[in-house]
Amino acid sequence: MKTNTSIIALAKQTITIESDAIANLTHFVDHSFESSVKLIHNSKGRVIITGIGKSAIVANKIVATLNSTGTPAIFMHAADAIHGDLGNILTNDIIICISKSGNTPEIKVLVPLIKGYGNKIIALTGNPKSFLGQEADFVLNSYVEKEACPNNLAPTSSTTAQMVIGDALAVCLLDLNDFSSKDFAKYHPGGALGKKLYLRVSDLVEKNDKPQVSITSSVKNVIIEISEKRLGATAVLDNTKIVGIVTDGDLRRMLKNNDNFSSLTAKDIMSLNPKTIDVNTMAVDALEVMESNNISQILAEDNGKYAGIVHLHDLIKEGIF
Repeated sequence: MKTNTSIIALAKQTITIESDAIANLTHFVDHSFESSVKLIHNSKGRVIITGIGKSAIVANKIVATLNSTGTPAIFMHAADAIHGDLGNILTNDIIICISKSGNTPEIKVLVPLIKGYGNKIIALTGNPKSFLGQEADFVLNSYVEKEACPNNLAPTSSTTAQMVIGDALAVCLLDLNDFSSKDFAKYHPGGALGKKLYLRVSDLVEKNDKPQVSITSSVKNVIIEISEKRLGATAVLDNTKIVGIVTDGDLRRMLKNNDNFSSLTAKDIMSLNPKTIDVNTMAVDALEVMESNNISQILAEDNGKYAGIVHLHDLIKEGIF
């Protein structure tokens, strides 16, 4: 029976072995890596990544990373390739073959067929002297001294190293392509990550009611407006100009300090100089303003005119917070 101590020790050992293996990869980033990056960058085709077993899973991950950062890529399973999927390869495509040993039977069959098509091959292997390493045009060396598996068998350190090399490749291509946050948003329109890059204040206020009262509005009307619009506050306007805000907190303070408020107006209880933000501002920046000022709502303006309210709950709902 393994003790809690031995389990924790083995987990830490696994992390240490893999982190050491990754750190050692810096010694293998050479001119072949540089040439591979330039080859892909200058290519008019796609990157086709192939492998078998765990390397195929890594290939899928690298494909996803390349596609999301502006480099078109597709996955081709090494076993399926020799049973029809070679038809995926087009004239200008560049092939990345992933194999720890570089000597698997599927790779030995596949590589000569790809070379017969005339496509360039980049090997991602832990054995540059292997069949794959020798036959490829360029080699990305992912050598690891040992697997984190106690038996030194299960692909652990080696697959981690392959993914890190893939990430390094993608980041270098991203940089060469001047891939910006706007480009990233284009490829990641869904989820909180994308929304941080494209969602604006205008997208939020248009979904909300637009609570507003005049400076002469009675407290009763202020309470009704806040209650009906359900944003915890209302803007106070003098004609079309924002002059204040009344929040739930302002109402509580009024009740605490006044036994009779029938004669009070919005002007008497509002907070002056409320924080405002332009509707074209990114939603994530609105969150920063709200956090730095310890407020739950902020008034939005469009060309200096009141446009509505953004509530912290809006940002939470969109996954920004």
